[in-house]
Amino acid sequence: MGKNKLKENELQSGQLGLALVASMQEITLSKIGDEGINNAHKNLKFLDKGLSLKELRNAPLGEGDQAVIIAAGPSLHKTNVAQNLKSSGYKGAIIVPDSAMLYCLRNDIIPDLVVTLDPHPKRIVRWFGDPDLVRADLESDDYFSRQDMDPAFADQMRVNDEVMELLEKYGKKIKIALSTSASDAVVQRAINTGMEIYWWNPMYDDPDLPGSETLKLHKLNGLPCLNAGGNVGSACWMIADAVLDKQHVALTGMDFSYYADTPYKNTQYYYELLEMVPEEQLDTVFMRIFNPYLKKWFYTDPAYMWYRKTFLEMAADASCVTYNCTGGGILFGENIIFTSLDGFLNESALVLTTSNDFSVSK
Repeated sequence: MGKNKLKENELQSGQLGLALVASMQEITLSKIGDEGINNAHKNLKFLDKGLSLKELRNAPLGEGDQAVIIAAGPSLHKTNVAQNLKSSGYKGAIIVPDSAMLYCLRNDIIPDLVVTLDPHPKRIVRWFGDPDLVRADLESDDYFSRQDMDPAFADQMRVNDEVMELLEKYGKKIKIALSTSASDAVVQRAINTGMEIYWWNPMYDDPDLPGSETLKLHKLNGLPCLNAGGNVGSACWMIADAVLDKQHVALTGMDFSYYADTPYKNTQYYYELLEMVPEEQLDTVFMRIFNPYLKKWFYTDPAYMWYRKTFLEMAADASCVTYNCTGGGILFGENIIFTSLDGFLNESALVLTTSNDFSVSK
């Protein structure tokens, strides 16, 4: 069986989902591409509040050639990432998506770099603390209360106040790789809390193609364009490899999936999937995948499966060695060492036999 290919008899579960994976780049671009590009035009007036991402090449982020990505997948709250980092005396770079910033600050870890990407006008600012948040916002959008993410967000108003207080305290000590696609609300929070801003453009398409939106954007603002793999966690990894030139990059909280007992309603794209199929047919969209290292089943949706596929393609061309220390999820395969965070931190991670294959339940 070839790389990332599935046997025909393994497609009985999630057949529609697997078919959608091939179209996810176009679906994603049509859904958020215009919003991200429009935000980039609006953010032109704020570019002087920061530097280009290329300036990070000369900025010391962590000691040595190691980086740990702390993403906010469900495994993050089932493991002891913060405790292990602190007890090991780890001094390499710590890079986190915006959604893991609260986890770090609550555990007295100031990340070396925060990365933000998503253009959503209201949701993403919540990771930075939304000064305009009211209870009516919570009633109109259950994104945070519904999902299997940070349990802290159960009391959303209180946590919002906590995030604002933490960033007032630590904002000036935090560097942020701020995508030009970010909403005005996120940009204002980064500026107002004194974060050290480094701007970049996400790649919306192939810049070598005629009429490329990515090339137009680069000509507009002159900023570097980064293949973010469709999500902010992959963007963190890409920055560690391509910008910071870290040679050993560990992933934590990078699940790209859900634990087997997670209700469908608690998944990130639940409502979007209901626009495609009725609830009783969701089994045709979600895919069940066996992790051979953990001997456990997980399930995923077309977006996360596409993220996985894209990440494996990027890892094949990377200069760094990638270690998946998540302890869960579906990100395994060629060019990824699946090991423990303790093993990575103790510099004793074993190069395990990686598999090009994975199974979808019948």
